[in-house]
Amino acid sequence: MPGSRIVAMGHYQPSRVVTNDDLAQMVDTNDEWIRDRVGIVTRRIAGDETVADMAAAAAGKALANSGLTAADIDLVVVATCTSVDRSPNVACRVAAKLGISAPGAYDINTACSGFAYALGTVDHAIRAGAARNAIVIGAEKLSDFTDWTDRSTCIIFGDGAGAAVVTAAAEGEPAGVGPVVWGSVPEKSDAVRIEGWRPYIAQEGQAVFRWATTALAPLALQACEKAGVDPSELAAFVPHQANARIIDGIAKRLNIPDAIIAKDIVESGNTSAASVPLALSKLVERREVPAGAPVLLFGFGGGLTYAGQVVRCP
Repeated sequence: MPGSRIVAMGHYQPSRVVTNDDLAQMVDTNDEWIRDRVGIVTRRIAGDETVADMAAAAAGKALANSGLTAADIDLVVVATCTSVDRSPNVACRVAAKLGISAPGAYDINTACSGFAYALGTVDHAIRAGAARNAIVIGAEKLSDFTDWTDRSTCIIFGDGAGAAVVTAAAEGEPAGVGPVVWGSVPEKSDAVRIEGWRPYIAQEGQAVFRWATTALAPLALQACEKAGVDPSELAAFVPHQANARIIDGIAKRLNIPDAIIAKDIVESGNTSAASVPLALSKLVERREVPAGAPVLLFGFGGGLTYAGQVVRCP
């Protein structure tokens, strides 16, 4: 069976914008400190919208951009770590909202690497002949799990969703989704936590920073190698939007001076599994990356998990 390719993207963010100055009214912080430490200027915070609402909005836009209809979709996969409702899962809720009949539908939780994991599993399903047209979504409502009195974490997170429509490549057409490189570091899994029945996000920021800036660049390069793409050929690098300093550190080690480096964290904050598709969708919408150009996606975070692949820009 041929490989798969992304044919369209879509994204959704809540309308409420929370600035650094807004947060300075809530906790002991300021705009300069937040910009310097994490690179964030604003973030979007949801009101009554659920994870499923945001996921469906992003997926609906991706589907509209794809030229396909709900009847064409046979698989829906949602990456999220913040859905409050356990069952029905978010994927089934999205399928119902969009009128998709009888798809395979499941959620996946690897936190911030979730979209790349989900894209990898969908690519495998298409290659195996288990699906032909899929919607892959990263959606998070991190505000439900944010302690707004903790200045070390409340400045970081935001809400939103991003989605991709993925289809089987035509016979003889090169694959548009490269082999996934994925893994985890279980012995450091407590570095980012959302635990218990009334959980707040907790993390060991320095431990995550050291791991991300030292261990991840070689893994991202493996994704290029598996796809047969030299890093110098990359048109863009879309990493998890964890922290601007982390993004810069990884990009420097990749040595990709001509590639666009996604920095959606500035206006969206850290949206966990939503961050990679949200950033990629904006690049596509603004036509900053030519269609067909190679783009390196790389997610990392809670678990500690990581996953990445090279895709061809839709």
